Amino acid sequence: MDSSKPEPSMNKTSSKSSSVIDSIKGCTLSGMRVPKEELRRKITMPEYLRFAIRDAMASKDIEAGKHHYEEGGDTSTLVAPESPLVVFVNSKSGGRQGSELQSRLQEFMGDEQVFDLHNVKPHEFVQYGLACMESIAALGDCCAQETRERLRIVVAGGDGTVGWVLGCLGELHERGRDPVPPTAIIPLGTGNDLSRSFGWGGSFSIKWKKAIKRVLDRAINAPLARLDSWNLVISMPAGAQLDTPYALKQTEEVVLDKDLEIEGHLPKEVSCYQGVFYNYFSIGMDAQVAYGFHQLRNEKPYLAHGRIANKIIYSGYCCKQGWFFTPCINDPGLRQECILVTMGLKNILRMHIKRLNSPNWELINLPANIRSIVALNLPSYASGRNPWGNLKPEYLEKKGFVEANSDDGLLEIFGFKQGWHASLVMVDLISAKHIAQAAAIRFELRGGTWRECFMQVDGEPWKQPMNNEYSTFLDIKRVPFQSILVKGENNHS
Repeated sequence: MDSSKPEPSMNKTSSKSSSVIDSIKGCTLSGMRVPKEELRRKITMPEYLRFAIRDAMASKDIEAGKHHYEEGGDTSTLVAPESPLVVFVNSKSGGRQGSELQSRLQEFMGDEQVFDLHNVKPHEFVQYGLACMESIAALGDCCAQETRERLRIVVAGGDGTVGWVLGCLGELHERGRDPVPPTAIIPLGTGNDLSRSFGWGGSFSIKWKKAIKRVLDRAINAPLARLDSWNLVISMPAGAQLDTPYALKQTEEVVLDKDLEIEGHLPKEVSCYQGVFYNYFSIGMDAQVAYGFHQLRNEKPYLAHGRIANKIIYSGYCCKQGWFFTPCINDPGLRQECILVTMGLKNILRMHIKRLNSPNWELINLPANIRSIVALNLPSYASGRNPWGNLKPEYLEKKGFVEANSDDGLLEIFGFKQGWHASLVMVDLISAKHIAQAAAIRFELRGGTWRECFMQVDGEPWKQPMNNEYSTFLDIKRVPFQSILVKGENNHS
C-alpha cells in the first residue's frame, strides 16, 4: 500500500452537495469496469486471519484467535491482499437500506469482515480483533503484518456513526499502534455532512446494489486527506443531572486554565464531561430545536423513517419552538422553551478564544442579537450548506481571517440571529454573522435567572443545566492527532 502522506486538506469553502450517484456511474477511478472476482481478491483477507479476528472479538480475548495461525500450517507462502477492507454498518440507518447493504456486503466479502455496529462495537475491533492480527504479525507472520499495514476501513452510516469509528481508530495512535487505517464512507444518515465534505455525497445511490462494487473499489484506490477533530470538556457544578448524548462521557476533574480571567464563582465540587467532535459544536436556539426534534423522534419513532420525513418533522419543530415565530412566548406552555428567542446569548455567556499560534486568550465581544453560536470545522453544515461562505480575499484580509480548511487547526465561529436569518443563510442569500476563527475556545456560562440552555455536537443535542451562583465552563481544543479519510471523488478539492 502506498504509505505516502495524504493529499492536502478539503477546502471548507468548496463543499459539494452532489449525491454519490454522480460519482459511481459504473466506472472506477480509472474509468474501467470493476471485475467482481478481482475486487474480491484485493479486499478479502486470508481465512486464518478472518477467523482469528472473529474469535478474538467473540471471546474478548486476543489469544483466542491465535490458534488459527498456529494450527494453519505454513503461512509463509501466503500473499497479503492488495487492499484489505473492514466494513462497519449501522444497520438501522437509511431505513431498510442499512440492513440490506450489510447482507449484500457479507455475501461479497464474508461475515468476518463486515460488522453490524449494533452487535460489534468499533472499540472491540480495535481492542481485540485488530490486536489479534498485530499479535500474529509479531510472531513473524509477514502476511498478517502486510495485511495490517494495508488495511482500510469503510463506515456505512451517518455522521455520528463515522465519528464514533474515527474516535476508536484514533486510540491506535494514542497507544503507538500506527498506522491508523484510512476511513471511507457510505452515507446512510440524514445530514451526511462529513460524507459530503470528503466527496462521498449526501446520500447513497438508489441503485446501491449495483453501486457497491464501485464504492469498494474507490475505497481502496482513492487518495487520502486529513481531518481535524476537537476535544470538548465541560466543567460544571456537581449535583446537577446531565442527560449526556453518546458523544459525551463523564471524566475526571480537569484543571482550568489559570491564565484566563473568570467572571463567576468556582464551585468547590465539579462534574466533568468530555467528548470529541468532527463537524461542529453549537449553543443556543438551533441546538434547542435539535433537542426537541430528537425528543419527539424518540417518543414517536414511527414518524421518522427516512431523510425526507426527518427533514419535514425538523422544519415543523423549528416553527413550534419559536425559532421563526417569537409570539410563541405568549403561550405559557412554550415560554420557557422560547427563552433564547427574546434574549441574546451574550446575556448568559462569555467567550474567549486563542488565535492560531498564539498562547494568549482574547475576550470576544458577542453581538447582542445572536441567539445561536456555531463553531464549524467542515465546509458542510445542515445537510450540505456552508454558512461561513466563500469569502473573498479582501474580506479575509480585512477581518484577519484565513481561508478555511478542514485540517488547518482552526474552527470558524459564526452566529445566527433567528430562524429567518438562518434560513436566508442556508439558501446563500446572505452570510452568517462571522465572529472569529479560533484554535481554542472557552465558554463561561452564567445562569442568572435561567436554569438551562441547549447545546449540540455533530447533531447530538442535550440540555445543559446552569447554576445561579457558579459558572459552567466549556473548553474546546484541537486533538493533536488528525484522522485520515479516503476522498470519495478523485477531483474533489
